Parts: sequence; structure tokens; C-alpha cells
Amino acid sequence: MAIRIDLDVMLARRKMSMTELSNQVGITMANLSILKNGKAKAVRFATLNEICRALDCQPGDILIYEKEDV
Repeated sequence: MAIRIDLDVMLARRKMSMTELSNQVGITMANLSILKNGKAKAVRFATLNEICRALDCQPGDILIYEKEDV
């Protein structure tokens, strides 16, 4: 996958747990874990907006583009 969601780094910077983020964003721990582990096929802008609001960050702080090996 070319886009990686780097929640671990931002959670560590904000000293926030997955449980706290889950409660603030209103997303289940299971779905948040799917995002964090790179298993998600898509993310809604509304969800991304709430994650960025809770972590006080920009989308580019957690969405990382990596070139795929061809």
C-alpha cells in the first residue's frame, strides 16, 4: 500500500492512548486499530477530520505516502 497511516507517532507526541483517541473521535477501538495497523482500505474525511481535531495535527502528519517497489 502506498499510503501509510502513522497514528503511533502522533499518539506518542500527544501522550494520548488509543482508548482516549477512540473516545474523542467516536470510533470503535477495533476500527481505530484497523486504521493504525494499515489494514483499512479507506478512511472517511469526517473520521480523518475528527482524528486531526483530537490530535491537533494536519492530515499530512499522519498520512504518509511511500513509493511502491515495482
